[in-house]
Amino acid sequence: MTIRNLYNFYSISSGIEINSKKVRKNSIFFSLKGKNFDGNQFAHEAISNGAMIAIVDNRKYSSPHKNIFYVKNSLLFLQKLAIYHRYKLKNIPIIAITGSNGKTTTKELLTAILSKKYENVHSTKNNFNNHIGIPLTMLSMHKKTQIAVIEIGANHEKEIQKMCFIINPDYGYITNFGKSHLEGFKNIKGIIRGKLELYDFLKKNKKKVFVNGDDPIQLIKSIGINRYIFSEKVDSNSDIIVQYLWNKIGLRSILCIENIKIVSQLVGDYNLYNIASSITIGIYFQVPLKKIKKTIEEFIPKNYRSQILEKKNIKIIIDCYNANPSSMIKALTFFNNKIKGNKIAILGDMLELGNYSEDEHKKIIFYLEKSNINSIFLIGKIFFNTNIKTSNKIRKFSNKNIFIQWIQNVSVKTDYILIKGSRKNTLESLISFI
Repeated sequence: MTIRNLYNFYSISSGIEINSKKVRKNSIFFSLKGKNFDGNQFAHEAISNGAMIAIVDNRKYSSPHKNIFYVKNSLLFLQKLAIYHRYKLKNIPIIAITGSNGKTTTKELLTAILSKKYENVHSTKNNFNNHIGIPLTMLSMHKKTQIAVIEIGANHEKEIQKMCFIINPDYGYITNFGKSHLEGFKNIKGIIRGKLELYDFLKKNKKKVFVNGDDPIQLIKSIGINRYIFSEKVDSNSDIIVQYLWNKIGLRSILCIENIKIVSQLVGDYNLYNIASSITIGIYFQVPLKKIKKTIEEFIPKNYRSQILEKKNIKIIIDCYNANPSSMIKALTFFNNKIKGNKIAILGDMLELGNYSEDEHKKIIFYLEKSNINSIFLIGKIFFNTNIKTSNKIRKFSNKNIFIQWIQNVSVKTDYILIKGSRKNTLESLISFI
């Protein structure tokens, strides 16, 4: 089986699938390996469920007469197929978005904005932003696509470089450089080098980068690249000047661009740059500003990212899709400084921090002790095991179930609650117990 032969099958297939139970009729099944599973074992099931062909990388499961074909490495073959597909659709402009925080929010906002001009906008679905998800995202891009927005996640250096080779983006934007995936990147310098792999690709291929001119790293590292800049600084050489505002009563993020006021339903002043970047890119692609304003103002956050709900007269800020030291401190700083009233923070462990884990969790506790947040509940083994003497306003729980048992016997009286933690904590499930 060659890439060219496989692409012929792909061209008449119903798409790619990696889960044998979700196989559609005439799809192509790729058997991938994980820590606790071997997709090769499900190739025959995939064919039985209607797959046109199956790709395996264990000869034991290959069976050409049943359309099960052997390759050396199924994942690598999937990535090569995506690269070939991108070559076939090389005229479709692609915007790549990476960064430590705000990637998905920016991608969702930008996709909504571009959809006001283009009928066929392709973008990353769910969290398909890694070495498996990106090839699948690329291979789900139709030839009628007019423009695409692809999100790149990474947990170690050279990963973004590799993903750029698959995506071959024409444009790029880095949201920020924060302390995410420290376990894989080793330190903040590694994180910065990793994210800048997008700049390296764009510079080498003479493409364009969108730059937050208020971020000194972006501003300096993008020198020499074809760039389009947005900034709050009026005396800068920026293409777009943004004024950032905040509505304390309505918990809304507000921006002014070209004397047009845009009020977003996204909570948190840390979302202002996500909004501004999506507006900037929309303006670059000539989406009318009035349509951009309407899109931003109608955009409702989902998937537990900067959402607000009200329960028993308590405003609950749900920002628990994920967490790392940078996003946690930004959320807490906003909650501490901008929100007035009685406040409770429910925080879960921050994961994938490696050797930095204990120190980073301690830093959060030190911040909380000095904050004006009235009550803090810390959930998870890492927070629980931090050897720090805390005041009475901080209470630790080793796991979520113990917290649930405790809170069911307590009457919660407050004005605001912030819920934030890494995805594996699934803290959104606590809402029903408040």
